[in-house]
Amino acid sequence: MPELILGPAGTPGTELTVETDAGALVRRSVLPGGIRVLTEAMPGQRSVAIGAWVAVGSRDETDGHHGSTHFLEHLLFKGTPSRDAMAIASAFDGVGGEANAATGKEHTCYFARVLDVDLPMAGEVILDMVTSATLDVEEFAAEREVILEELAMNEDDPGDVAQERFATQVFGAHALGRPIGGTPETIRAVPRDAVNEHYQRTYVPGELVVTAAGSVDHDALCAQVLEAVRAGGWELDADASPAPRREASALAALEGFPTEGSTQIVHRVTEQANVLLGGLGLPAGDDRRFVLAVLNAVLGGSMSSRLFQEIREKRGLAYAVFSFSGGFADAGMFGLYAGCAPGKVEQVVDLLEDQWRVLAAEPIEPDELERGIGQVCGQLVLGLEDTGSRMSRLGRIEISTGELLTVTETLDRVRAVTAGQVRDLAAELRAQPRHLTVVGPFADHEVHGAAQFEKGIVHV
Repeated sequence: MPELILGPAGTPGTELTVETDAGALVRRSVLPGGIRVLTEAMPGQRSVAIGAWVAVGSRDETDGHHGSTHFLEHLLFKGTPSRDAMAIASAFDGVGGEANAATGKEHTCYFARVLDVDLPMAGEVILDMVTSATLDVEEFAAEREVILEELAMNEDDPGDVAQERFATQVFGAHALGRPIGGTPETIRAVPRDAVNEHYQRTYVPGELVVTAAGSVDHDALCAQVLEAVRAGGWELDADASPAPRREASALAALEGFPTEGSTQIVHRVTEQANVLLGGLGLPAGDDRRFVLAVLNAVLGGSMSSRLFQEIREKRGLAYAVFSFSGGFADAGMFGLYAGCAPGKVEQVVDLLEDQWRVLAAEPIEPDELERGIGQVCGQLVLGLEDTGSRMSRLGRIEISTGELLTVTETLDRVRAVTAGQVRDLAAELRAQPRHLTVVGPFADHEVHGAAQFEKGIVHV
């Protein structure tokens, strides 16, 4: 089993080469300053996806800096000393490329997809943004308003509201429970100096990971990365190592997680109620993540899943119904979702609960297990058919666990999952405090389907 971990996170000069699938070749280098570069050369591709990752997310914000990580995602596109916002946008538009960014709870990524001949341009522009953002005062004020509009747009989407409230219920006062984009209050309150402090503290060589997949020359990209970050004024200590990865602490050691279940009813004038039920899940690096993938497929991952069949097909109670999971370094969440008529919430919650309970009590039948495994395997392979997904996979692996499995090795892990493992994990997840989030047109006194969570009811 190839691993990307060499020492805590590698040392300068570290090199690793792994042949993966269909002739693809993954290479990893640790450059001066502790910068990590990972590439996956994919034969037959004419395009390349590149990402500059900073292993810092919303959970890393300190008091007075909440919302800064997402703020920076916006501001880095507003200009550097060598190019303004229009020049950044035009560089990619002029070659038919795509560029964007994403902020998470544990990382931020600036990425692009271009033709292979345009990779030098894409890398130069993205690394210029990462190393040399000006954070102009006027641009800062204007972008504050843009972010507030983005948050307002999210608040108008009942599905987004449900997901944000659910995460806050599951993780409580822990930093993972904070909204990734900040809140209107934190965005209005955070000053430019605080965002700049966050930028200077976290956008440093040891936190930078550059990944690329497609038609890419690893050595050429490493040379370009060094040239670009030095041009951006970063000093690169030849002996510096990458920042260590987050430690996967035991859940019992994490502070702020609720110890009891709860219900939150959020009033919105909607035609449907958005219902989320669940709790803590598995950390990203947990060996049972393959079991969780199969569990998710069986319970709510497809049209043949138990939730879809029981709630939509047999009873017509919902159009959208599914289960989901998300993992972080030291924790995760697992949940079930359904969108239904407000008057059907009680019945839907009972069905969500019942299907989860049955899965946790009885091993699934062999044909259902085989179907779930087949779904996970097929989606995995199909999801890695493009350069963007391969680039993202490298970045997430390097930042979270450091363990690189080939597609074949991953499929073998999935195919080894047993019915007993699925049952046992379903029972373990169900034993965690369970939380119910309902967003819909309810008055303060109306709580549908929340009897088993009465102790923790909150109305918003």
